[in-house]
Amino acid sequence: MRRAINVVSAIKLQQKVGTTPVTRVIAVANQKGGVGKTTTSVNLSASLALSGSNVLLIDLDPQGNATMGSGVDKSAIEQSVYDWLVHAVALPTVARRCQAGYDLMPGGADLTAAEIELMTQTRREFRMRDRLALDARAYDYVLIDCPPSLNILTLNALIAAHSVLIPMQCEYFALEGLSSLLETIEGVRSKANPSLLIEGLLRTMYDPRNSLTQDVSRQLIKHFGDQVFRTVIPRNVRLAEAPSHGLPVILYDRHSRGAVAYMALAGEIRRRLSGSPS
Repeated sequence: MRRAINVVSAIKLQQKVGTTPVTRVIAVANQKGGVGKTTTSVNLSASLALSGSNVLLIDLDPQGNATMGSGVDKSAIEQSVYDWLVHAVALPTVARRCQAGYDLMPGGADLTAAEIELMTQTRREFRMRDRLALDARAYDYVLIDCPPSLNILTLNALIAAHSVLIPMQCEYFALEGLSSLLETIEGVRSKANPSLLIEGLLRTMYDPRNSLTQDVSRQLIKHFGDQVFRTVIPRNVRLAEAPSHGLPVILYDRHSRGAVAYMALAGEIRRRLSGSPS
């Protein structure tokens, strides 16, 4: 935990002097799997879109879960993030509008090949930044669902992003993973993307009846303060069921606790970026 505090303190200092870009590129990342990263990417994209923002979701995970969760069959797509990133196919050719109102850049198994092909290209770490500079101006938000590992794809996302949103469960091992991720972010800041900020720490699968959950949550707030989102994402059956129907939870059951939580998170992010009080 102490390592994480030292790293995040440096990032906090950078956040105070940062400026909000016209298009906000947010990498949703955590090197630990199973923390609600893809769930957050899909449902936050839907909530921001339904709040009136123009949103692009990039599925950068070869598993393609964000694609399936958005209602797009990853096995049936003709072009994907791979074609946009590696072969410079235009974004409008690859992206498709989803039912919730956001645009999706679908991902799938061919992203594994992208990792290999990018290694032979010049400016391989900056490929996504360069592509977004050309294609993303029409969007208010670009969310990138990163793989649960540190590879060339994740590195591309962190260099292209203005900020990182970190979903995490309130458990002991999550704190260890947080330390490693924050060190990675600080390494990217020092070498390739000095303006990279922490968008916030998001507590997911939150169960207030669990004493460990409450204890870890208190530690996060104590040490990271306002970098912890006030919104928490609860354990919710409807939230877990929605991906099997290819829908964000707000379209599957808009009255569920999961849907209400992600709409609250979208509002919190919009207020933070506009400078309005929560």
